[in-house]
Amino acid sequence: MNIVIGAIVGSDIYIIPGLTAGLAGPLAIGVWVFGGAISMVLVMVFAYCSYYVPSVGGSYAYATTAFDKFYGFVTGWSMCIAEIVALPVFAIVFTNYLVYFVPLTFAEQVVVRVLFILAAVLINIYGVKAAGRVNDVLTIAKLAPLLMIIVLGIGTIILTPHLVSNYSPFAPAGLNNFGTVVVLVFWAYAGFELGSLPAGEVVDPKKNVPRALISGMAVVIFFYVVTNVAAFGVVNWSVLATSPVPLVLVGSTLLGGAGAVITGVGALASVAGVDETEVLGTARLIYAMAADGLLPKVVQRVHPRYRTPYVAVLIEGGVALSLSFYSQISQLISFAVFNLGVCYLLVCLSLAVLKKSGERGLRGQNVLPWAGVAISLYLLYSTSLSDKLVGIAAILAGMPVYMFYARIHARDLKVTLISEEEVLARNLERRNRPLARLVRGTRRMLRRATRMKREQRGKR
Repeated sequence: MNIVIGAIVGSDIYIIPGLTAGLAGPLAIGVWVFGGAISMVLVMVFAYCSYYVPSVGGSYAYATTAFDKFYGFVTGWSMCIAEIVALPVFAIVFTNYLVYFVPLTFAEQVVVRVLFILAAVLINIYGVKAAGRVNDVLTIAKLAPLLMIIVLGIGTIILTPHLVSNYSPFAPAGLNNFGTVVVLVFWAYAGFELGSLPAGEVVDPKKNVPRALISGMAVVIFFYVVTNVAAFGVVNWSVLATSPVPLVLVGSTLLGGAGAVITGVGALASVAGVDETEVLGTARLIYAMAADGLLPKVVQRVHPRYRTPYVAVLIEGGVALSLSFYSQISQLISFAVFNLGVCYLLVCLSLAVLKKSGERGLRGQNVLPWAGVAISLYLLYSTSLSDKLVGIAAILAGMPVYMFYARIHARDLKVTLISEEEVLARNLERRNRPLARLVRGTRRMLRRATRMKREQRGKR
């Protein structure tokens, strides 16, 4: 469950309340509830898929099992794009929050980003247990400030009734920006899909992975919704919208400088924790695709000591490091949501194929896939036109990769099968040669005996 929470709770909750306040005002609280509901539907789809296909690869494995490797590749490729593009966001945000406390030059910020990504890479090469221990600590560190805001914020609102006026007007912009706000809020809930990727390294994944996904998302929804209720009540939405670090503003309003420090440290822990989990999950996805022959063989190399896909982790870290110099965070987030929408759509369709009647405890599995399809299509629709065009181009760019490696894989398999057939034929021929000679000799003897009988009859 900690891996799921660690993958979801990141920098988003520390940034998005300010963005949504400017777009929708207190109505954003309702969007957080709506976003949690649609996210739980998708979480249950992933949970049920992991029940039927409890193997490494998550969404890629589900689509491959339900359909074939082509659809599995498209699912895995789109998810890889989304997760890898998201990685540099966390390095940038971590550095920005650090700058809030410690002034850094541009060169020093670059060093921090490099060290941040390298730390996540090394932890994940060392193994899932090490990553899990680090994630346990970071999960507590990232939830503690939110709990502080919830307890002190709700308490302050109850004891100071006039703060209720901060919720008015509830929808200053109406529903004009509803779709945009949904995309931003959903991004804060995204990350649950990573919880199913390292299933091969989890004890009893058929039972524990679905339980971790659902319980982890339930915890996140509670913290996100109640945190926003407290934030919009303590600080007026118009002021909240002007702050690049809205929860730090809320913390300072509640406890002064100490509250700002606690919230700021929580933000740093959140960013670090989600980045570490992103690397953990995405590397397993890349490894699974390479193991099926759809990516270069070198990608599936496993560390001889730690038994982790270290090449996949290194490639992922290298791409993230190069993208971390791109500073347009909002564009990276929006582009990532489009690719996640494609991945979710194919996973929902996979459950429609994988589901079996009579499975105990899997309630609603006949309805969930189609509800998930509708949600995925809405997410795709809510992204900008540029996101759609660039996203489609990125997915199409993967087609040559698939065709190249799928052809090589098929050729190798064909050669192997032909070789086996030839060996079998030669062995049969070699083994049956004495028997064939015996049959031919017996046949000749019978023909001679028959000929001799005919000749004797003719003489008579």
